[in-house]
Amino acid sequence: MRVRSPYDRQILRYAVPALGALAAEPLYVLVDTAVVGHLGRSQLAALGLAATVLSVLGMFNFLQYGTTAQVARATGAGEDEIAARLGAQCLWLSLAFGCALAVAVAVLAAPVVDLFGAEGATAGYAVTYLRIAALGIPSAFLAIGGQGFLRGVSDLRTPLVIVIAGNVVNLVLELWLVYGLDLGIRGSAWGTVAAQTLMGLAMAVAILRRVHVANAGLRLDLARRLLSLGKFIFIRTVSLLASFVLAGMVVTRLGDAPLAAHQIAFQLWIFLALVLDAVAIAGQIIVGQELGAARPDEAFDASVRMIWLSIAVGTAFAVVLLLLGGVIPQAFTSDSAVLAQCALLWPIFALMQPLNGIVFALDGILIGASDGRYLAVSMAFAFAACAAALAVAWWAGWGVRGVWLALVVLILVRLTTLGARFLRRQWLVTGFA
Repeated sequence: MRVRSPYDRQILRYAVPALGALAAEPLYVLVDTAVVGHLGRSQLAALGLAATVLSVLGMFNFLQYGTTAQVARATGAGEDEIAARLGAQCLWLSLAFGCALAVAVAVLAAPVVDLFGAEGATAGYAVTYLRIAALGIPSAFLAIGGQGFLRGVSDLRTPLVIVIAGNVVNLVLELWLVYGLDLGIRGSAWGTVAAQTLMGLAMAVAILRRVHVANAGLRLDLARRLLSLGKFIFIRTVSLLASFVLAGMVVTRLGDAPLAAHQIAFQLWIFLALVLDAVAIAGQIIVGQELGAARPDEAFDASVRMIWLSIAVGTAFAVVLLLLGGVIPQAFTSDSAVLAQCALLWPIFALMQPLNGIVFALDGILIGASDGRYLAVSMAFAFAACAAALAVAWWAGWGVRGVWLALVVLILVRLTTLGARFLRRQWLVTGFA
């Protein structure tokens, strides 16, 4: 890898603010947890259950990624009016999906909580939180879709400012409502709803400033174009989440110590993924713009650079994790049984980071190229391979180490399939039409 590249400045210009926004988003959950945690065990357990239910909304990130790819391609092709119209369609679709899911969460809150097996005060608090939180889902979806459009037009500063402001508002409101007005877990939910509403409105205003009134109406042809890529990203995301859910189900049956060790490693995996995902977002933007402008060679060269940068970052993560393998887990637990399980999975967890770097970069590149069908099929195939590996690990009694080896299989299959697609260059389709 060359020390410097002409693409480095552009990659960093997109990746750094994207990383800031990505890192700020999880603070919502951390703030909720910190505030509600002092109310009592039942309230904290209820919040954890509600957060698990609401995490399903992550499957709809196609509203963000698909919009970024399509808008970046239109911008690169000089189709600024179409890019603006796509931004309007993104708002309509986000609002439609958000309202539908808000109704579903509000209506099904009690049955879903029962399905999880919660009882007594915990169940009551969880239902209350979900029904209130449902009111903020449409605005949350507007914020998700809005980020997708603004990234596509190379404006990553505005989403960063809005997300940070939303987190500050959320913190202030939660402290006031929970402790100042003594509303308990209801105050936490209302604070989050208020912050999400302000974020959604701010994101909508930021988009409408770029969209002429004549371009703000619903256009079914452009909405279908967003969904044509979005449906494949949805399949890809569901398959990826299903792999992690299945791994969690297997490790849960191994006992508390393996489950706790898995939780530590998995949460660190998610945290490290934020950095790698920032480069992937830069890939979505740059590749979309270059292909829209009919510059396939530039798109390929920039992609190669992003892959190398991701490998370098992943390798740095691996080195740090290996060197501090006996220290980092102790920051999360002092339980000797859990630490012993961490020691079993830690080398696997650390050494997969460079592979993660390549896969994240390739994923962003192919999303930017709107190569959705291939992404969906390859991810479904990777899920099947991971599921088979998890079955073998369970049957052979390999414990938590076997679970993480199965996750390595997931990454290796994705690396093989996405890498083959990248090298064949069939994704280098230029123009907007």
